[in-house]
Amino acid sequence: MNSIEVVRRMRGRGVILCISPWNFPLAIFTGQIAAALVAGNAVIAKPAEQTPLIAALAVKLFYEAGMPRAVLQLLPGKGETVGKLLVEHKATAGVMFTGSTETAHIIHQSLANRGGPIIPLIAETGGMNAMIADSTALSEQLVRDVIVSAFGSAGQRCSALRILYVQEDIADGVMEMLAGAMAELSVGNPMLLSTDVGPVIDSDAEQMLFSHGESMKKVARLIYECQKQPGFDYGHFIAPQAYELTDVSVLKREVFGPILHVVRYASQDLDKVIDQINGFGYGLTFGIQSRINSTVEYIQERMNVGNIYVNRNMIGAVVGVQPFGGCGLSGTGPKAGGPHYLSRLCQENTLTIDTTAVGGNASLMAMEE
Repeated sequence: MNSIEVVRRMRGRGVILCISPWNFPLAIFTGQIAAALVAGNAVIAKPAEQTPLIAALAVKLFYEAGMPRAVLQLLPGKGETVGKLLVEHKATAGVMFTGSTETAHIIHQSLANRGGPIIPLIAETGGMNAMIADSTALSEQLVRDVIVSAFGSAGQRCSALRILYVQEDIADGVMEMLAGAMAELSVGNPMLLSTDVGPVIDSDAEQMLFSHGESMKKVARLIYECQKQPGFDYGHFIAPQAYELTDVSVLKREVFGPILHVVRYASQDLDKVIDQINGFGYGLTFGIQSRINSTVEYIQERMNVGNIYVNRNMIGAVVGVQPFGGCGLSGTGPKAGGPHYLSRLCQENTLTIDTTAVGGNASLMAMEE
């Protein structure tokens, strides 16, 4: 009777292109590189055009730790020039990307059009991240978590809260408390320990956020707008703002900065709210604030999203403990820090051996090949 043995191997794909964002210029940059290298690949690292210096210092540390220059190369530059050429190059065997949904679409289309082998794209993009708070939510905890989720890092996290849905029974009190908490925020010089909210990345971001805020003032009710520290004029700043909306259709895309949109809903309209959030097409982070376990279970089972946070803030996922990544317009997966991340960077080979044909040392022979 024949005996069949199967040996499964994983090996690197070749050259992995790592394109990292400006908002986590060290953590995501090094995480992408380390994952690709440990999976047996060579790496070309293309940092965001706004953050080349910290990328260069990080690569220098890789070299000092013993990493051969032949397997890790830094290539900074603009995405539309350097990034485009790297994506289209026939030597690129895989792409890791963190950034905007629009850029991810461009990369995906370029890979589809270039011909040759079909290579993997691991993309983590933004989201229209929402939180639902029902009438049982603890208002003090809710507002604390909203402040951190919406305005921490000046709202420049892909996981940041963009839309807060509050059940109408507690909406007035929550919005009043939210305004009071925002009034305590200090906006200005990030070198001061007293500062809560620092600048946005550049003038383009500042102008986009300013324009969005001006448009919101025409169609929504201003809940509160913070003030910048007096006498500090250097840098690009957008003070945190919160608006109450009556129609979320005015939001066409993610607004990447410290602007929060609040919507009140009736308890009987919970399903409509869930459908509305799913209807955005994004699926990165989502928050639930409720003390009813059955409500939490019901919402999370219907929500199409990669990361759900219950009765806590929505930012600061710990890689390896809370694997991070989205679905839909928010990314391809697998999640960074999750159990399937490294295997996506490898190609799999399977050896199937009839051990009766080669004798008792089949396993040893297979492993030696």
